[in-house]
Amino acid sequence: MIEIPSSALVVTAHPDDIDFGGGGTIAKLRAAGTEISYCICTDGHQGGDDPTISRDQMRKIRQHEQREAAKVFGVSDVAFLGFDDGNLFPTIELRKAIVAQIRRTKPEVVITQSPERNWERIFASHPDHMAAGEAAMQAIYPDARNPFAFPDLLTQGLEPWHVTEAWVMAHPTPNNFVDITDFIDKKIAALHAHASQTTQIPDLVERITEWGTMIAEHAQLPEGRLAEAFFVAATN
Repeated sequence: MIEIPSSALVVTAHPDDIDFGGGGTIAKLRAAGTEISYCICTDGHQGGDDPTISRDQMRKIRQHEQREAAKVFGVSDVAFLGFDDGNLFPTIELRKAIVAQIRRTKPEVVITQSPERNWERIFASHPDHMAAGEAAMQAIYPDARNPFAFPDLLTQGLEPWHVTEAWVMAHPTPNNFVDITDFIDKKIAALHAHASQTTQIPDLVERITEWGTMIAEHAQLPEGRLAEAFFVAATN
């Protein structure tokens, strides 16, 4: 595992996915100087519980919330691909859009969601999450590095790029853990920025703390530590 990559691209299905699954890691990487960009695949319009908010409004709300959450970590490069929330599939169109972001940002590491269902954490295995993860892995290999994949991207100045590692969130068998104890406050602040999604969770802080504690115990970190988990795969 590259402990401190020079750059990383986060590819997730929805606004708030990275903050729930890897916000502490993003905060830690940014503090260490890693340049980070976000690629959000859907418009997030199916989110929230308030029936008085139109779905068109929700699209705008969730983009704003994700940008505000990103600011907590010092991330300013946030791209929204605009695919339909709840209807995401690893299509060639999605692959191409992710390839374009990989070639634009030139990340050493791509952080994404698991294309494999996690039966112990079913809520993490939303169909959109698995689709985003599958499309991201297909974009990493073979498309982003292949000059003959999507040749029209070359005319836009988007040259082939080799990603070195993929860090996969919510994988059923993680093989690497990040101690986020010193960054839990930033993770919580980023989640609070997603007000349309988190105000209805009164025990949010307790849930996140318990989750981080459980992962840290699995990683055999000292008592009182918090962690996030990834399956890290070499991709270069």
